[in-house]
Amino acid sequence: MRFSAVTSRYVEALFQLALERGTLDVIEADVRRLAGEVSDPDVAAFLADASVTDEEKVSRLEKLLSELNELLGDFVRLLFEKGRGEVLLETGDAFRLRLLEHRGATEGRVESARPLEPAQLDELAATMGRALGKEVYLKNEVDPGLVGGVRVFVDNRMIDNSVQGRLDGLSRKLREARLGAG
Repeated sequence: MRFSAVTSRYVEALFQLALERGTLDVIEADVRRLAGEVSDPDVAAFLADASVTDEEKVSRLEKLLSELNELLGDFVRLLFEKGRGEVLLETGDAFRLRLLEHRGATEGRVESARPLEPAQLDELAATMGRALGKEVYLKNEVDPGLVGGVRVFVDNRMIDNSVQGRLDGLSRKLREARLGAG
């Protein structure tokens, strides 16, 4: 997942301040809560509405901000003060990924024709983790278009172990194979 350079800079500053102050776990929980609130379609639409001033947006968020860690509240107010309210919508995901990076971990997704059992997902995550040299967290997404097998997406890589992927690979090998003269 890619974020704008502006989002990355702001989130990195928040992350570093939380790290320096020893409040990383508190900020993580509060960012998760804030992200849940701003992902509500009505709230997101309000925050994206250009006819609403940044002051009105902060005012509407003030009750929530007063319940969060002071650093995070100041961060949100600064975003609107600098005219960067759009960063707030990406902060949750960007902060989560930055925290995973800090912990030497990454996340990805597995597409499968049917839901995978938790044990299967854990085994696949462990296998990917050994290959990448870091802890891997995987989410399962069902793709009914897959006949069988799985597709794994981690760290900008795709491992296609689906039936269709294997058939495509076999087809490619057959097209590239040199046929002997009869």
